[in-house]
Amino acid sequence: MKIGIDIRTLMDERPSGVSLHNFNLLQELFKIDADNKYRLYYNSFKDVKMPEFAEGNSLTVRGRYPNKVLNYILFKIFSWPKIDIKLEAKAFLMPHINFIGLSDFKKRPAGQGKRVLVIHDLSFMRYKEFFSWRKRIWHYFINVKELVKNFDVIAAVSESTKRDIMELCEVPGEKVKVIYPGLEREYRVLPKADVGLEKIKEKYALPEKFILFLGTLEPRKNIEGIIRAYDALRKRGEIGEYQLIIAGGIGWKAKGIFKEYKRAEFKKDISFLGYVPEGDKVYLYNLASLFVFPSFYEGIGFPPLEAMACGVPVITSFCSSLPEIAGDAGLLVDPYNSSDLVEAIKNALNNQGLREELIEKGLKKAAGFSWEIAAKRYLEVLTKNS
Repeated sequence: MKIGIDIRTLMDERPSGVSLHNFNLLQELFKIDADNKYRLYYNSFKDVKMPEFAEGNSLTVRGRYPNKVLNYILFKIFSWPKIDIKLEAKAFLMPHINFIGLSDFKKRPAGQGKRVLVIHDLSFMRYKEFFSWRKRIWHYFINVKELVKNFDVIAAVSESTKRDIMELCEVPGEKVKVIYPGLEREYRVLPKADVGLEKIKEKYALPEKFILFLGTLEPRKNIEGIIRAYDALRKRGEIGEYQLIIAGGIGWKAKGIFKEYKRAEFKKDISFLGYVPEGDKVYLYNLASLFVFPSFYEGIGFPPLEAMACGVPVITSFCSSLPEIAGDAGLLVDPYNSSDLVEAIKNALNNQGLREELIEKGLKKAAGFSWEIAAKRYLEVLTKNS
């Protein structure tokens, strides 16, 4: 069977979140499946460098339209080109919401595989205030409630996301399948003698002891709350000389984060690293004393899992998918309550018994997320023809 896959998310120059999920999924999918042939679609008017896959059972097909013309005119108005027909695909995987043109859903011949749409989160519907007007317009024109009608199966990355899909998109529960992502094997506890640790420490001028946040800098990540909690603890002298390291590229509506930073009394001990390449992240986690991720909303929390796999105590929120992912392996806080985060940071840094317990539980929790299992689930759903 030929399986078509939309790989436009892999065009990101700085992969994160969704693009990393999709790359790792496809890499594992091609590794475990030698029976089906994969046709990969992307569109770019200009030449771009795309990731390469070692396995020989995939062929990449490129569209050459300007993206605004393709999305807002050809796909949106004319529902053309029909990507599944262009790829000669009997099954189709769309690993992220986007504009798309597909053949008539109700007129497909019998014996076809499934059309599967992956939804990572619906934060743009749940928390519109966290998004820029451009992002809101983009999501408005995609019209997710209509998009889901063109697919047999909606894959959700967590039970929390499944509940949102059912509620906000009015999709029946039997149509939504939860398929948890995997965790890359690179995320692990490194030996203290690993030379990479010292190199990364020097590269980013890291202190001996620090609290780490890693993720895109945007309002729903609650980075302003992290800065306020850190500043309060330093004023009270309850966490010694620990510094705060904020790593990640700047997203939309990030100005409030830097305003909060400028107001902080201990801003000299707060550092912004900017975007961190994938290869550096495992060292950052291993060097950190504590990882904090008190997000208001997540479809699934990759960074807390990555930190747990590296043997770092984790503080995260009890909102959306995060308690589902962290369980009792992390300290869960109310992201709307600053004192909650203050107390959690203080305890996680000063209580050695608690730290050891969190590290042990975190390692076990992270070990349960496998890309091989995820790829097998997607393959099963795509090739099922009944």
